[in-house]
Amino acid sequence: MTLHADLYFSFRSPYSYLALGRYRAIAEEWDIDFALRPVYPLAIREPAFFERNHPNWLRYTFTDMFRVAQFYGIPFGPPRPDPIVQNVMTRQIAEEQPYIYRLTRLGQAAARRGKGLAFAHEAGKLIWGGAENWHEGDHLAGAAMRAGLDLSELDAEAIADAEALDAEIHANQAALEAGGHWGVPTLVFDGEPFFGQDRIEMVLWRMQQKGLEKRSA
Repeated sequence: MTLHADLYFSFRSPYSYLALGRYRAIAEEWDIDFALRPVYPLAIREPAFFERNHPNWLRYTFTDMFRVAQFYGIPFGPPRPDPIVQNVMTRQIAEEQPYIYRLTRLGQAAARRGKGLAFAHEAGKLIWGGAENWHEGDHLAGAAMRAGLDLSELDAEAIADAEALDAEIHANQAALEAGGHWGVPTLVFDGEPFFGQDRIEMVLWRMQQKGLEKRSA
């Protein structure tokens, strides 16, 4: 029997990226369906979040995300460009955001097709894996192709159906909060939230308690 879980994710979250490949590997080995549910990052939902954080927050986060990547052997590098346009010194979020709306709508369009996890992981490997100018050329087209999707089709939908996609993305955020958390990555399984990339082994343990089995060869 296939089990199901919701995986809440943001394209700007390094920890979301650091979790995706491991969740994808679990889905390939075990009989589990992860429904990717993209949300807009805190920079969009709560722009003042970064300005009121403790001064050590940013430095520690940078130290830790590189450490996690090294520990798991995950290719990792600062995004070039950042999916969110933000002043690094003042932490102020720019009004114009040319990347994150497109990315998140593409992710939701992929989720509509049941391929959200694959697309988010492939795109994440560009954004957080060190690819320069990931938003240009055929980078994203290649990511979509590797996920079994067509970027031109996703982009057309992201433009023509932007309002409906945004409504679905906001519904994802509401479902995340109703599920017991507010941040990403969060996986909700059988009504229980697991926040963070450091809960993946615990997620697998819980699913095995609920009858998770390996996929047949």
